[in-house]
Formats: sequence, C-alpha cells, structure tokens
Amino acid sequence: MKEILERTPNGRERIVENDLKVFSGGANPGLAREICEHIGIPLSRLAASRFSNDNLFVQIQESVREKDVFVVQSFTQPASDHIMELMITLDALRSASARRITAVIPYYSYARSDKKDAPRISIAGRLIADLLKTAGANRVLTMDLHADSVHGFFSMPVDHLTAMPLICDYFRDTLDLSNTVVVATDAGGAKRVGRFAQHLNVSMAIIDKRRISDTAVRQGLVVGEVSGRDAVIFDDEISTGSTLVSTVETLEKAGVKRIFVGATHPVLCGRAVQNLKEASITEIVVSNTVHIPEEKQFPNLKVVSTAKLFARAIQRIHTGESVSALFREEPAQSAGAN
Repeated sequence: MKEILERTPNGRERIVENDLKVFSGGANPGLAREICEHIGIPLSRLAASRFSNDNLFVQIQESVREKDVFVVQSFTQPASDHIMELMITLDALRSASARRITAVIPYYSYARSDKKDAPRISIAGRLIADLLKTAGANRVLTMDLHADSVHGFFSMPVDHLTAMPLICDYFRDTLDLSNTVVVATDAGGAKRVGRFAQHLNVSMAIIDKRRISDTAVRQGLVVGEVSGRDAVIFDDEISTGSTLVSTVETLEKAGVKRIFVGATHPVLCGRAVQNLKEASITEIVVSNTVHIPEEKQFPNLKVVSTAKLFARAIQRIHTGESVSALFREEPAQSAGAN
C-alpha cells in the first residue's frame, strides 16, 4: 500500500495511512511509544491479561490483515513471562492474517546461552530462536547480541543493530579523547571493544579476567597503558555489576585518572545498583533497550535513546531498503551532516 504523508506543525513528516503496524509487549512500552513517535504513527492496540490460573491472554484490538507488523519486546525480568507474552502475541498476529511479522527484541537475554560449555545442558539461545519461528515471526530485529554466533541460530532474516555509535557520540562530546583509553573487561570482549575504540580513534586495553561464578570474577593484569589516563570500560550489558566492580578496582590499582562506563543493556539485576553506586565510576552511559524503573536510577547513570535508530530500521525493513546502510551513514552524521 502506498504511503500517504502529511507535515506536522513542527515540520516533521507523519505517516497517516499505510500498512505498517507497531505493537508493544509489557517489557518496554516506553521505547515502543518513542519508536512510533519517530515513525509518525500511533502505537497499535493490544490487550494482555491473565486468567485466574495464571495463563496469559493476548488479544489484538485492531485489524492486521495483510499488514506489515512489528512487535517490540525485550527479554527482561521476568524474562519467561515476557518471552511467553511475545510468543502468544506473534501467534495471535499470524492467526489474524498479518502479511509479515517482525519480532523487535532490543535485548535478547538468551544470547548468553550460546554454547554447550557443560554436560547435558540446552543451548537456549538457539531454542528461543526456533520458538520465535514456530510462534509466527518472519524476521527478527535486535540490538547488540552478547555473541555474534547467536545470529546463526535463526533460520529467518535477522537485522542486528548496535548502540555503539550512540554511546560513542556521547563520549566524543563529553570527554577529552586525547587522554582516554577504552578498556575491555576480558579477552572475550576485545573484538567488540576494539570496534568501540576505533569509532573514538583511541587506544584500548584488556583486563585478564577469570569468572568464578555467575556473581563473582577474579581479575589480574591490565594489558595496555592506562596510568594517568581516563578509562572508558565498554561492554554489551551490565547484569549484576560484579565484572564492572572488579574491573574498576583493577584499573584504580593501575593508576587511572577517571573511570567511565558504556554499555548497551542496563539489566541491573541483584545488587547491581548498590555495587555501581559504591564503585569509583564518574559516569555510566547506557541505552534504553531495557526499561530502568525509578528505583534503579541513580545520579551518575545516563540513558541514551535507541528509539530513532529502531524507528529508522523499521521504516527501512518496511520499505525494503538496506538496514546496514544506517551504519555506513554514521561517520557523516558524526561530522555534522543532517
């Protein structure tokens, strides 16, 4: 269906009639609403509730027949409930004859279950990918998977966005990069952090880390020059904060000047907020792929929005344009282009 556009009083174009629909699950409706504001369409309506036996009930409250539908849902706490809500919503949309259904998963938590590193366990990242297809998803749009290998678990098209340019732009505007080094919390994240350092055109360092348990890590030497410099620790997510705290302690012993943190997904579970408040961190910059409730917010936590990036990706998927071109455009944007 051909798009019909009108210009709003502030000069922005708004889609007033087309076959694009965006729905939201209960994990992060604020992000979904912001995405729709950037696209220029209202958030589509659905009703989710529970029966007395705790079963979930989802009803799509407008016609989606032959529409291009996107469902925004992060896998945040309670993850199992949010995953089940997404599966039921996808199935409802398929039953309602949607033409194409895209699961927009800003935070895909099961990406951490990407390998069989113990006997008799499930590679849950692949299992969830299979379930999404079974439920009715035709494609997936996600952001900063914990491991690139998870991309290969899907037997459907996957568009993999990154919040790295957004976080880089923030630090580029607020730090003296001539005296800054980017730090990887372990060797496994070196490739990701290397790209971050390249974006900022600064050097990088790596921490030698050994994980003892889910909540405890042991760190040793710093590989790279950090003494007397500002350090930016970059990772894909902040979970319990144990890795960050031990990294901060290691960097302090190595003589860094100030410590900053950048991460895409602020999961902040367990004692994370208390751990981060007590750590010697000047500022923590995260994105809004995960909703941060008021009780988990604190003064030196800065949130940058991914809504515009998701909105542009959704529009490009809808119109059949390249999504990867969004990141080829990034250097021009950083240089001040419109």
